[in-house]
Amino acid sequence: MTFPSKILFFLSLLFFSSIITPCAESTRRRHRHRRQPHPLDPLTPSELELARAIASDSFPGSPPRNLTFHYVGLDEPDKPLLLSWLSAPSLSPPPPRRALVIARADKRTHELTVDLSARRVDSARVHTGHGFPILTFAELAASSSLARQHPPFLESMRKRGLKAEEIVCGSFTVGWYGQEARKVGRTVKVMCYYLDGTVNLYMRPVEGVTVTVDLDEMRIVGFMDRVRVPVPKADGTDYSGSNERVGPALKRIGVVQPEGPSFTVDGHMIRWANWEFHLSFDVRAGPIISLASIYDAQKQKFRQVMYRGFISELFVPYMDLTEEWYYRTFFDAGDYGFGLCAVQLEPLRDCPENAVFMDAYIAGPDGKPIKMSNVFCVFERYAGDIMWRHTELGIPGKVIREVRPEVNLVVRMVSTVGNYDYIVDWEFKQSGSIKATVGLTGLLEVRGSKYTHNDQIDDEEYGVLLAENTLGSRHDHFLIFHLDLDIDGDSNSFVKSVFRQTPVADHRSPRKSYWSVVSETAKTESDGKINLLSSEQAELLVVNPGKKTNVGNMAGYRLIPGSITGPLLSDDDYAQIRGAFTKYNVWVTPYNKSEKWAGGLYTDRSYGDDTLATWTQRNRAIENKDIVLWYTLGFHHAPYQEDFPLMPTLSSGFELRPANFFESNPVLTVVPPEVVTWPNCSVPSII
Repeated sequence: MTFPSKILFFLSLLFFSSIITPCAESTRRRHRHRRQPHPLDPLTPSELELARAIASDSFPGSPPRNLTFHYVGLDEPDKPLLLSWLSAPSLSPPPPRRALVIARADKRTHELTVDLSARRVDSARVHTGHGFPILTFAELAASSSLARQHPPFLESMRKRGLKAEEIVCGSFTVGWYGQEARKVGRTVKVMCYYLDGTVNLYMRPVEGVTVTVDLDEMRIVGFMDRVRVPVPKADGTDYSGSNERVGPALKRIGVVQPEGPSFTVDGHMIRWANWEFHLSFDVRAGPIISLASIYDAQKQKFRQVMYRGFISELFVPYMDLTEEWYYRTFFDAGDYGFGLCAVQLEPLRDCPENAVFMDAYIAGPDGKPIKMSNVFCVFERYAGDIMWRHTELGIPGKVIREVRPEVNLVVRMVSTVGNYDYIVDWEFKQSGSIKATVGLTGLLEVRGSKYTHNDQIDDEEYGVLLAENTLGSRHDHFLIFHLDLDIDGDSNSFVKSVFRQTPVADHRSPRKSYWSVVSETAKTESDGKINLLSSEQAELLVVNPGKKTNVGNMAGYRLIPGSITGPLLSDDDYAQIRGAFTKYNVWVTPYNKSEKWAGGLYTDRSYGDDTLATWTQRNRAIENKDIVLWYTLGFHHAPYQEDFPLMPTLSSGFELRPANFFESNPVLTVVPPEVVTWPNCSVPSII
């Protein structure tokens, strides 16, 4: 992933209101705002401004001139305090609103907890460990601009016959490879691309030229022109809307709800069908789903399912060992901010016509609030899927046919982290399931090459020849989800139900074998580490031992994984040490408010000494405790020519599905939506 120098253009978009259709505008107005923030709401613009002022004034004397804000977000209330308040909100004031501020000044990282209600700094410390905070867009833009003005760089471009005005650059974090990070400092390596006939800059890399920039001093500390290879051609790389469209056109299609959506948005609380949950935004994580509860019609009450769920980290290591590529082992959330890279969603393209849009606010490098328009969309999805059905032909003289269409609620955000676009959907089903899906699209990182045909390749090139002089680099994507499940309360256990082949030895049946289920309850964190690639066939559940159904089964939810992928790097590889949370697909830890980021609070130049893998070395007890389930979703990406010049979306995810949570099928009596055919329209619409 890279951030080209034209990132300033994208920054300017944050200040503009969205342009949406009249239908979407009328839907958008149904988003009502609370007068008083919910304790889990993201910081408001006024709170961001207040946090900036309090933090700035906390430094001795006047605020340092080089004070830069790298993270300003909600310091969430302590969980027991919040749950206590939620149980009787009218009896006491809500927990105080606090902000976590991470700033850089005088080449040091400062962590401050700001009490916004009392208008004071509750705690302040200087980070003395390894790693640096999220990079700001301003730093990335400034470092890229420096490179393009550097005389040796310009001379290298001249020798290659490239026009300086057609050059754009991107800045890369450089990882850690055993060196003392404090001596090296906060540096990035700047690599560049050539436009001249295309907007697809990533398909035209200028290989061999690297500029190293010290971010704290914002000066060039290294330059290298190592090798010269052809810049790939612009022909066939453009994907912009001006391209000529070919192939048969599809007829119009859409989902309309003339009576409006079936869900309500009250501030950041969303209620739909039998679900209610809180949706917030974080600069690092993006969407955060909290307090997800489902109404049980038989018990006539809402029951807890998930206290908090979000993407904790994205690890993207490339498999190219050349000088300009070996360090490309990115932590897209911790290095760049997954939420910070969220883009404005386009009505009717990113989201259907029946979507409701929500904005977010972030703190800029100066701490001042910036509006991000249309960062979320919420909509009901009807795609012709079936929730349940049966046709009964076994009763003489009767045909019984019952079908229920599936309508689900989707919360969507798209994060464009350099060349990649990540489409994140949280989907809620009336059956009680929660599905999380991540779609990968956008543009590959390719390396320029001297080769024009596979027959010419006689050495390891770490990739696939996609077009002339264009190698698609092999790489991974690992996304780890923090899932604080509270199944009917916060005293939960993790159960592995193993399917085992059982031989028939007593001749009680003509059969020779069958399979049975053996359930194992994890006692400690080591028991909760699951590698699904090498594990026995099993179902993984989070259960509440204190809550049972009428027939005696423990109430629970099971994890249904999507594609299963594991790391192929050696354990002693520096990149794998930092991304060691990928070693297992599933981890289980006791709840700890400070353990949010699987790759550590500071990932840029980190040593891997503050990660999920190191936390679990304590092997803490997890049976009948408030536990957190961590699930790692992975992709090995070996590029193919169909990924050139732009990738079709590749998706995977997981499902959290009720497992003896209800007494019976909760959607047996669901009232289906009315399906009608509109006049002069041959396609049924759902209302």
